[in-house]
Amino acid sequence: MRELIRHKIKAAIEDQIISQHSVSGGCINDAKIVITQSGKSFFVKTNINSPKDMFLKEANGLRELAKANVIRIPKVIYSADNFIIIENILPERKSKSFWENFGRNFARLHKFTAQSFGFYENNYIGSTPQRNIPTETETVNWTEFYFNKRLLYQYKLAEKNNYASEELRKSISQLEKTIHIVLMDCNAQPSLLHGDLWSGNFITDETGNACLIDPAVYYGHREADLAMTKLFGGFDGRFYSAYNEEYPLAEDFKYRENIYKLYHVLNHLNLFGSGYYQQAVSLIKYYL
Repeated sequence: MRELIRHKIKAAIEDQIISQHSVSGGCINDAKIVITQSGKSFFVKTNINSPKDMFLKEANGLRELAKANVIRIPKVIYSADNFIIIENILPERKSKSFWENFGRNFARLHKFTAQSFGFYENNYIGSTPQRNIPTETETVNWTEFYFNKRLLYQYKLAEKNNYASEELRKSISQLEKTIHIVLMDCNAQPSLLHGDLWSGNFITDETGNACLIDPAVYYGHREADLAMTKLFGGFDGRFYSAYNEEYPLAEDFKYRENIYKLYHVLNHLNLFGSGYYQQAVSLIKYYL
């Protein structure tokens, strides 16, 4: 941890730092547990190369999730340009009812809604900018919001990053003409979404229950959150059963899973390279 950031962290927690140790998790930031002279511990993420508002936006996302008051969210202690300090949650083993509780509470999170799609500010998904501020029509038109602010934005990044072949360009162009049919009957409501929920973005707290971390918050169709949980595995079937009992899904929700996975696969294409190209094309062609 660089000395300047260390001094800023010390000032923010108003205590002497007596020890720190690195922890695993995430490939973007440097994560540490900091112990203070008074015996308190904090979770600190730093990144001197991050966009100056990235940790500020993460803090706002955590606070937004906490508003629903249905699932554990670490408290934000302080956020600044190059670091964020949050409550250090000591991980424990999952309780016997972990997946049922997680699924039920995640469904309750999605019952927390807004008047329009999007969010009051743009933020990040990983280190990729995520555009959340809707146009006037996008506030109420989920299909338009999702295509423009999610799929088209990622595609344009792929063009900039030289990952967009003619095949991908044509596929996106065709999808633009048909996506209104794909999402026509989804009955989307602007639910509070974590935005990037995979197995690496939750931890188990001291009660044996789930705690959400590293969000990419916005208000959107809840099926988008659930599709992401299936992209990289790690979620037990009991999670989905409990979710559906609490907040039943439409019978045809599985038909839309690939359209929502596509956003994250395009993001991985932009973050990690061409290894995700064929998967992106395949997800689009599923609907063509």
